[in-house]
Amino acid sequence: MIELETGKYTQVLPLLDLIEINTLFARAVLEHTITGKVYTDDPDDPRAYYIAHPYGMSLVLGDTGNEAFVCAVCEYITNSKGGRRTAEWLQADPAGEWTGIIDAAAASHNSAIGLDGGFRAEASSRAIQRNTRVNFILDRTAFAAAKRAARRQPAPVVRLAEVHFTALEQGVVPRFFWRDAEHFTAEGAGFVVLTAEGDVAAAAFSSCCAGGQLEIGIETLQAHRGKGYAFAVSLALIEYCLEHGLEPVWACRQENTGSYRLAQKLGFRPVLTLPYFGLAYEA
Repeated sequence: MIELETGKYTQVLPLLDLIEINTLFARAVLEHTITGKVYTDDPDDPRAYYIAHPYGMSLVLGDTGNEAFVCAVCEYITNSKGGRRTAEWLQADPAGEWTGIIDAAAASHNSAIGLDGGFRAEASSRAIQRNTRVNFILDRTAFAAAKRAARRQPAPVVRLAEVHFTALEQGVVPRFFWRDAEHFTAEGAGFVVLTAEGDVAAAAFSSCCAGGQLEIGIETLQAHRGKGYAFAVSLALIEYCLEHGLEPVWACRQENTGSYRLAQKLGFRPVLTLPYFGLAYEA
């Protein structure tokens, strides 16, 4: 795969606009909200792209007619030559042929390492897993009902400020999606639940924000799970979106039952499912 010059990222946006799945993380890379990588089949006449977000999400799209590029993508996702240094979660344009190509490469790879039983061989650190990604849409009537039914806030909910940005270190946290705290406070939004000691217990924030849409990222610290904090901060961020004319976006792995159930509790409804490939990396 050939790395695309950053000055040419905007040429990918029209193709991205044609994809009927949530691709805000890829847009964030193309619009330089976050520093990622974009690879192509031909720098002079590009027809296919592999977009990698630094948090470990990736998207492949475009034409599959360039055999060398297809082979390079397969080598990359199976890590047959050791070129990939991190784990990734890969999506493909569902309208094209890439899903079938990835399925075949994953099956061959998993079979070669003795995992003929399927894609979800979590026992092996080298397996490629085939999960399901779910895109949701907010049902505003259901959200209003969820808001009315909500109990009193379990703890104070406040705007996510610079001090909270730097305090959050593990899990799905803003620093993986924004250049720095100043960038986030200028262009992003979020809310946190604070403990009695003033520590962050949970956060909901804009992991991506573009084109009138705001994708929700959420994290609850392990010691504070099961207390309703995730619901409280998500509710606040959705209200913020609606007040500012933004469409709140939620997407998660179907296998992530906590996120899946929370989305539905908030009034989101699943509208699309697609394969989501876990690309392992064994150091």
